[in-house]
Amino acid sequence: MVTRSFSYSAFLRGPSEVLPSLDNADVILERRDDENLILMRAERFEAGAASLRIAARALAIVARRNGALAEEVLADELPWLTWLPEAERHECVRELLGQLIAGADTGELLPFARSLSSWRSTAVAWSDPRLARELQGPFPGDGPEVPRPTGDH
Repeated sequence: MVTRSFSYSAFLRGPSEVLPSLDNADVILERRDDENLILMRAERFEAGAASLRIAARALAIVARRNGALAEEVLADELPWLTWLPEAERHECVRELLGQLIAGADTGELLPFARSLSSWRSTAVAWSDPRLARELQGPFPGDGPEVPRPTGDH
């Protein structure tokens, strides 16, 4: 994907100088105090969304027919999956595929991105044997007793 970047303020001052870039690129509007915005032609957006839906459904079909192959495909793309214990790896693959299919169908991909980030963090925790042991417990009690707060501030 070809992109061109402009400051958000440049777009506000003169949209007619930014919009022609959409003929051959997507435009990133860079904002200082917030997330950047992306402008793209609807045709390009729809083509990407349709492609994603087809790819997600195709991967889901592969997963239903050959779970090991789907896991292998995802592991090639997400090498950190190897850090997860086998049971969690299967759960991760199922969850990510489900989120991807739902996102492709609705156009809402943030749940998939959040799930991907969470699983990656879990895999990183498993990659450290000491940390993995600590996080599996057992955990001693409920922690120290904390005195009840009084009405005084």
